[in-house]
Amino acid sequence: MTRNFFIYLLFFGFSCIIIQAQELPVKLKDNQPSLRQLVDPSLQLQLENSLNSNSHWKTLIQQKKMAVGVVDLSNPEDIKFARVNGNNMMYAASLPKIAVLLAAMDAFDSGELKETPEIRKDMKLMISNSNNQATTRMIDRLGFKKIEEVLTDDRYDLYDKDFGGGLWVGKRYASGGGKTNRDPLKNLSHAATVTQVCRFYYLLVQGKLVSEKRSKQMLDIMEDPALHHKFVNTLDKIAPNARLFRKSGSWRTYHSDSILVWGSPERRYILVALIDDANGEQIIRSLVKPVEKLLDIN
Repeated sequence: MTRNFFIYLLFFGFSCIIIQAQELPVKLKDNQPSLRQLVDPSLQLQLENSLNSNSHWKTLIQQKKMAVGVVDLSNPEDIKFARVNGNNMMYAASLPKIAVLLAAMDAFDSGELKETPEIRKDMKLMISNSNNQATTRMIDRLGFKKIEEVLTDDRYDLYDKDFGGGLWVGKRYASGGGKTNRDPLKNLSHAATVTQVCRFYYLLVQGKLVSEKRSKQMLDIMEDPALHHKFVNTLDKIAPNARLFRKSGSWRTYHSDSILVWGSPERRYILVALIDDANGEQIIRSLVKPVEKLLDIN
């Protein structure tokens, strides 16, 4: 190997690292449609048929106990969205902690909350480890009013009564009670719809949550989750080199998961599931492969 060739390889490898680091957030066209405008009839039909082919899943869907959303990001010029029970708000346990993360980033940007090493550590624990104590400390720092204001802000509309509600955090995650601020539609404490969670990731991918800088910070916090169950359990096996940005939740029969998968150009998508079933964790694991089949991922 010649010296010049070695230098070329070194430079090429370094360049690849830089490109990889700059991949997210991504810049889409200026007039990029909203996610709701990107519902693809073909993908929608395929998703419905795939889910309904499982008799248990079909029953859960009919009972409004199962909701699934998927966003195909493989072609930035042709992003596709499909959802089942997309506007059906359900109890989502720890998944809505992403709303606390967003509210904290907004508070940093506005100067309402000072960004400190202690707070950064709590945010990582809150998302990666789903630590309830760290989340409660963040909620106490922000207050329910701030969290609600961010979720209903016109920039995001992540909780919108006209679309079944959406992301909501109205109760601390630590035991011991305290004041609550339950959602006005269903009186839920920690809630989500798959459409609004998909929208959260869709905006995050574009760097449109607070700012590109804050979106990048959120992506860094959400990458490489410490918990390897549900979606991650399956993806660890079939796509071990893909980058995963994720938040999940479980409480009693309620199981939820949300993930941004950023692997090879064909394996780039958002997947969200909300399940009310004792076997919900296993159902979520089992969703990945049929969804990847719909997206023509080999």
